[in-house]
Amino acid sequence: MTRKSIGARTGAGRNGVILGVFRGVVWSVMAAGFLVAPAGPVRAASELATGSVSGLPVPRFVSLKSDKVNVRGGPNKDQDVRWVYTRPGMPVEITAEFENWRRIRDWEGAEGWVYHSLLSGRRTATIVPKLNDELVLLYGDPDGESAVVAKLQAGVLASIKSCTGTWCRIAGKGFDGWIHQERLWGAYPGEKVD
Repeated sequence: MTRKSIGARTGAGRNGVILGVFRGVVWSVMAAGFLVAPAGPVRAASELATGSVSGLPVPRFVSLKSDKVNVRGGPNKDQDVRWVYTRPGMPVEITAEFENWRRIRDWEGAEGWVYHSLLSGRRTATIVPKLNDELVLLYGDPDGESAVVAKLQAGVLASIKSCTGTWCRIAGKGFDGWIHQERLWGAYPGEKVD
């Protein structure tokens, strides 16, 4: 990852592949008391908690709108910038709301606060294989017996077109097809996206 004086979290390479992992940021965030908790089981929309400000479900997936997103230690501009995201479209999970601020978690588990206008409701996802070096298969149809149209590396960024709860149709630079939903970070297991 490219690193700036405050620690940038980014990753852009050929076909949008995230290069490397900046572990120091994760450890510093955890040491500051922001322990990462799993998202938990997927519940029906009527069972989800809603944000006190937006009225939308919390947690929920969104994406970064800007190519420079400051992540702060707390929900105001007086808080130190912990790191800067420099990759628009990257999926993040909103885990809390406070006034115009949203606490987010990225696919590596790092958490911090960002201003709400730097986030978009556009659904994107990052490819997450079972093993780091494994290539994830993208199919022509939502069926493991259909033709393989691409093989994607860990960290590739894609737009989510739809999800059935088991399969998601995704698209990105040079690919469009169906992937097992469990191979994405950006859609909850069993979640349907139209």
